[in-house]
Amino acid sequence: MFAVIKTGGKQYKVAKDDVLAIEKIEGEDGADVMFDQVLMVGDKVGAPTVDGAAVAAQVVRQFKDDKVIVFKKKRRQNYRRKKGHRQQLTLVRITDIQAGA
Repeated sequence: MFAVIKTGGKQYKVAKDDVLAIEKIEGEDGADVMFDQVLMVGDKVGAPTVDGAAVAAQVVRQFKDDKVIVFKKKRRQNYRRKKGHRQQLTLVRITDIQAGA
């Protein structure tokens, strides 16, 4: 069985024992988290969410993504700006999918 969850402004299709990197959520390594914004479970589609459905997950680790370089330049104006950004992410393992009512 699979489910579609919404977290961090994005949607993810997940199944049991999947490991995925999502936007940072609070929790220590090994902590259990629940995702209650479930948009779809199997062939049951919510409007906008499925009532009573939830997805349980366990935090594997907190980490930072690779650096993204932001470089701005205007030619012939002596204008150059260089910035770097590392997004904070959380690696989670899906442990259970509850279909709800």
